[in-house]
Amino acid sequence: VVIIGLRGTQKAMSSTFLFSGVVPLRVRSVLTPANPATDRASMASSSGAKWAQKTITLPPLRRGCHLITPKILKEIREDLSDFNCGLAHVFLQHTSASLTINENYDPDVQADTETFLNRIVPEGNSAPWRHTMEGPDDMPAHIKSSMFGCQLTIPITKGKLSMGTWQGIWLCEHRDAPTARRVVVTLNGI
Repeated sequence: VVIIGLRGTQKAMSSTFLFSGVVPLRVRSVLTPANPATDRASMASSSGAKWAQKTITLPPLRRGCHLITPKILKEIREDLSDFNCGLAHVFLQHTSASLTINENYDPDVQADTETFLNRIVPEGNSAPWRHTMEGPDDMPAHIKSSMFGCQLTIPITKGKLSMGTWQGIWLCEHRDAPTARRVVVTLNGI
């Protein structure tokens, strides 16, 4: 059941989902127009979702965790400003590096995270890994990449990424030899 109603200057859409043997889940979405006098768009009657996509090549970075938020924002700023509400999907096209959202202020957090990863994933000739064709740091890099993952989803609100004050996007480079990394950013919303 979908109910679309008007309350003040906000347009709302509510849905109730019923699952067998589960308590009903009620979802309510609200779109607040930027300018209620002129913006009459609603979630139900808007002209449809917009999409934008860009592949960003990051320069080679030394092993460790690196704040890449400024570089990502620089590359997508123009497209991002066209979205009032939506999602940004950030995807790293590699298996020996990873993405995560974490502290954007104190670089000690990046160093401590690298120290933690190196302690829990053994490396070198004494490590138990069978995949060693690309070097002793390659298999540990794959494991670390799987731990953090290669993709992020970040809300978009009024043309900006909706991250907390102290949050930033990190690229974690898990290999000893720096290499350029490709990140695909896909924006979707209204």
